Amino acid sequence: MTASAKVLIPIAHGSESLETVALLNVLRRAELDVTLASIEPELVINGTRAVKLVADRRFFDVRDEKFEMIVLPGGEKGAAALNRHAPLIERLEMQNDRGKWLAAICAAPALVLAAHHLLDRRKATCYPAFKAQLPNWVDQAVVQDAHVVTSQGPNTAIAFALHLVDVLAGAALRRQVATALLAS
Repeated sequence: MTASAKVLIPIAHGSESLETVALLNVLRRAELDVTLASIEPELVINGTRAVKLVADRRFFDVRDEKFEMIVLPGGEKGAAALNRHAPLIERLEMQNDRGKWLAAICAAPALVLAAHHLLDRRKATCYPAFKAQLPNWVDQAVVQDAHVVTSQGPNTAIAFALHLVDVLAGAALRRQVATALLAS
């Protein structure tokens, strides 16, 4: 993969704001082509902790574009909304069938990926309160099994985002972005 890899981050009202911003910030620092897409009718999303998230585009406007990776932020309410969005679920299933990257953090591995059997026979992690919903839960900050990467929550968001940089653009760029984060 290259630093121009296309990444989709779908969001909904209740998406975890810290995770969403951390993912967006780190992936864009790596110069990945990241689209923050609202599954809601509006572009301004009410994230957690009264943080407003402004999507680049609506999901329906990008649903037919090709993305190397789709990343789902957590937040219980936001992940539940993503889970109910049939066009997104269809897209996640197609992404999985094609062996393209899927990633999810916090509640999203359990409430979205596991709920639609996208984690069957895979090791994965999530926010510990949801671990009973994962078939093969692992107590690690970030878990990769084939083309699926999962993480535990806000406290692991930067490590998760850096891991995604690594799989999409390589270890050298991951180190460069990590170093820049420490210098900021």
